[in-house]
Amino acid sequence: MNFESIYTHCISKPFSQEDYPFDKNTLVFKVGGKIFLIIDSGNPVSINVKCDPEKAIDLREEYDGIKPGYHMNKKHWITIDLFAGISENIILKCINESYKLVYNSLTKKQKAHLEEDKMNF
Repeated sequence: MNFESIYTHCISKPFSQEDYPFDKNTLVFKVGGKIFLIIDSGNPVSINVKCDPEKAIDLREEYDGIKPGYHMNKKHWITIDLFAGISENIILKCINESYKLVYNSLTKKQKAHLEEDKMNF
């Protein structure tokens, strides 16, 4: 899966925002101010996504190209090697799951604020 496909998929998520909080190459996608995906836009060889801890264990056992999250909480994040032969379908499912985990962790007030901002746009 290439950078453009990942970018298009992430930015199309409701309330998704892109940011470069760390440096000029490390692109993050956020919802409600919380990160759901990290990718190096200058050298997009892998992505970091949030993952259910039990699901993360299963994915790491099944795919050599999925490792504990690089520079992240190893229990809640995974790193997916984009050149390890992992299907686009699996990568998209992991991105979607990450988005859902982060969005669902937002408070009712945060979600209402997102909706309000959308209405005022």
